[in-house]
Amino acid sequence: MAHVIQLENNAKSVSSNYAWLISLIVAFGGFLFGFDTAIISGALPLVKEQFSLSTAMEGWFVSAALVGCITGVAFSGYLSDRFGRKQILLLSAVLFIASSIGCMFPSTIEMLITFRLVGGIGIGIASMLAPLYISEFAPLQIRGRLVSFYQLAITIGIVAAYFSNAYLLGFQQKENIYGFLNLILVKETWRAMLGINVIPAIIFFILLLYVPQTPRWLVKKGFIDEALIVLKKAVGEKEARQEISDIKESFNTVSPGLKILLQPGYRKALLIGVLLPFLGQFSGINAIIYYGPRILNQGGLTLSSSLDGQVTIGIINVLSTFLAIKYVDKLGRRPLLIFGTTGIIVALLIAAVLFYLKLTSGYAVIITILFFIFCYAFSLGPVQWVIMSEIYPNQIRAKAMTVATMSLWIAATVVAQIFPWMLETIGAQGAFLFFAACSACTIILTIKAIPETKNKSLEEIEAFWKKG
Repeated sequence: MAHVIQLENNAKSVSSNYAWLISLIVAFGGFLFGFDTAIISGALPLVKEQFSLSTAMEGWFVSAALVGCITGVAFSGYLSDRFGRKQILLLSAVLFIASSIGCMFPSTIEMLITFRLVGGIGIGIASMLAPLYISEFAPLQIRGRLVSFYQLAITIGIVAAYFSNAYLLGFQQKENIYGFLNLILVKETWRAMLGINVIPAIIFFILLLYVPQTPRWLVKKGFIDEALIVLKKAVGEKEARQEISDIKESFNTVSPGLKILLQPGYRKALLIGVLLPFLGQFSGINAIIYYGPRILNQGGLTLSSSLDGQVTIGIINVLSTFLAIKYVDKLGRRPLLIFGTTGIIVALLIAAVLFYLKLTSGYAVIITILFFIFCYAFSLGPVQWVIMSEIYPNQIRAKAMTVATMSLWIAATVVAQIFPWMLETIGAQGAFLFFAACSACTIILTIKAIPETKNKSLEEIEAFWKKG
């Protein structure tokens, strides 16, 4: 008997290791997402000087990737349903590679913006498909943890971009570099900054060649035996056979159209999937990250050129995300959201008071900003991806996830557009109060509408909505 138990434990360990490996490979798309998004901070001043950009062209250069994101999200659900999650993730890697190479060699600003748009499409695809893939593949006991690795990869990519920019800027002082390297490293360093992403993009493409299709997509397409093989590696034989049965039943009981989300039970899932990422952006995270370094410097925090305020915020972001990875499957999604968002509100209210009293120099502001990042990174940041990727029925998960991810990017665009206006009209204190009110809505949404999904299979969650 003890020998049988030992064999079962060994089998589970092997299955768990396989699930971790595949999930980490797919989560690497988040690294490319974060790296590509943040690399622009160092390249922008150099590009602006190189091409003598007008305000309008500067805006296009910065926002081209965002336009691409929305475009990529829009068609990724349909394509991944038709051709498979793996194939469209490979497409995102190809787009990352093409964008990086194209951004290294443009002769005009129009070409550069075009390739930034291409990279944005890759980001959009990865932002929707990577967490969806992991949720469809991961064992239910560690699904939240594995999906959270996607957010961790994003934060690591952002920090890596900051260090990459600082390192590449150091080459401008070198004198013994000649030819092509002199052009991209010394004279026009922005080319290397935007092009270096080709290295992780190629690695991502190669690694993706070794990941399988998700078992739920395989069942949807009728490849039952292939799905069973994949699931055996991920969760073990006994659980795999039961899960295959549950997946087949879910496809037989749910219609393939998005209109199912308008039915009473599923309507709440639609509401959660749209509102949670939307409100998550209106917590002010992008505004804080963008203006955080300036606030930290005003507060008297002196750092070296390679470890400035952005990197400080980025490191806090990375380290705090590990809390979500550790506790999202132990405590659950709801507690992390409630506790973390409460901390976000406290930080925003303190920041509003400090700006109202003009106490913007000193460690009080520094601590407040870093506390905000800490709270966001272990709650809203990763947990929104977890919930978005697991609350929809198998039959329409990709298309519904497209709607949810689109909501996130639309909100990000709106915040980016209105925050400068808010600073001019109602001031920083008014902006922080507004973000605090939106975060309060997130807590209300969590308490009133979001069910706890830890330790539940995707099919059990689907059955929960079906019951209304």
